[in-house]
This record gives sequence, structure tokens and C-alpha cells, in this order.
Amino acid sequence: MRLGAYKIQYLLRCDYCVFISIGRVYRLMNSLHLPRLSSRKPPKSKYIQPLLDTNNILKQAFTQSAPNLVWCSDITYLRVQNRFYYLCVIIDLFSRKVISYKLSSKADAQLVIDTFFEAFSKRGHPQGLLFHSDRGVQYTALAFRKVLDNCHVVQSFSKKGHPYDNAVAECFFKYLKLEETNRRFFKNFDDLKLSVFTYIDGYYNQKRPHSYLGLLTPNQFEQKFFALHNN
Repeated sequence: MRLGAYKIQYLLRCDYCVFISIGRVYRLMNSLHLPRLSSRKPPKSKYIQPLLDTNNILKQAFTQSAPNLVWCSDITYLRVQNRFYYLCVIIDLFSRKVISYKLSSKADAQLVIDTFFEAFSKRGHPQGLLFHSDRGVQYTALAFRKVLDNCHVVQSFSKKGHPYDNAVAECFFKYLKLEETNRRFFKNFDDLKLSVFTYIDGYYNQKRPHSYLGLLTPNQFEQKFFALHNN
């Protein structure tokens, strides 16, 4: 059994619409003599949130009609032995393609800035872009907000305590861990970096069929769009 009670509860709710309490999951696991699994999380640092506007402009409008209208982003932690590294991704909501990602030993604003600049360059500096994320301190940081302002990008935030407002990014991380990183033991940072690269560039964007995209891959979905609109 690879999953603990909290992840079992999450998957039951998301994949099967089965709503069950953590306590009942524990009791069922005990009755089946399954071990209680938990993963150590990195310590949380205390930050002071800047008192700036954090409006939810996207409002769960996850279906978009063209690329580079709305990007969403999030950060997750990945463990390498007794150390944590942080993965930031930026996803185009139109195709669900991961257009940029960065790994770092620090979950700071610079990680988000570097990931954004890579995406912004790869996509040809798009105009009229909306950038959505949760209210993490990396995204509310003045340094990052100035970057978006200078690039004329409008920023949108999930409501406090509403993870479903950023469900696309949350879902990507769920499958990254379920299909790749939770299945492996990493000796060092290079092992983790190769695993993330292989999953995102070699599998998720290129080979993994996506039900939202009519079982096309993100790359195929974008190629189909550009083939229709460049003629």
C-alpha cells in the first residue's frame, strides 16, 4: 500500500466522488491491517503577507479558447533522502501543457520569477496574459508582482482556503507524484532533476493522453490548434 490516509481520502473524493472522513479511513486501514503512511513535510517559515490586492479574476474559468490567455502556477515539495527541493510549474490552461518548470532548494520568489521568465520567453512574450496562482508568499512578493507589471501581465489569485481555484496545477502535481516521483528513490538532486524532466518533457507533454483534451496530449492539442489557425 503506497498511500496514507490523507491521500486515500483525497483520491476517493477527487476520482470517485466518495466523501469519507480521515477517521473512517484510519479505521478501515486498521481493519485491513494496512500501515499508516505519512511523509515528512518541510518546516514552514513565517512570512508577513503584503497588504495588496489579491483578487480572484479567473474564478475557475479553466476552459480557454486559445493558448497564452491564462497561465496557472504552483509550487510543490519533493524529497531527496533527508532534504527537500521545490518544483515550480507554469501551465497553459488552454492545452494543460507545462510550459516551464524549475527546481530549487529554496521556495522563494526568485524561483517563481525564474520560472516565469522562462515561460514568457518560450511563448514569445504574449500580451493580454492572465497569470493565476494561490496566495503563496512567492506569488504575492513585491519582486514578482513588479515583474508581472513590467510585462503587462494581470495577476489573479485563488481565494483563501480554496485549493480548487487552482485545481489544474494541483491535479498536475497529483499525477506527477502518483505516476513518477512517489514511485522512485532519489539518491541526489540530479536524480530528481532527471526524473522530473523525463516525466514532464518526455511523457506528460508529449505522450500522456489527457481526457480534457479528447485524449490528445498537450503538444498534440496545441499543434492541432496552430494547424487550424495558421492556414
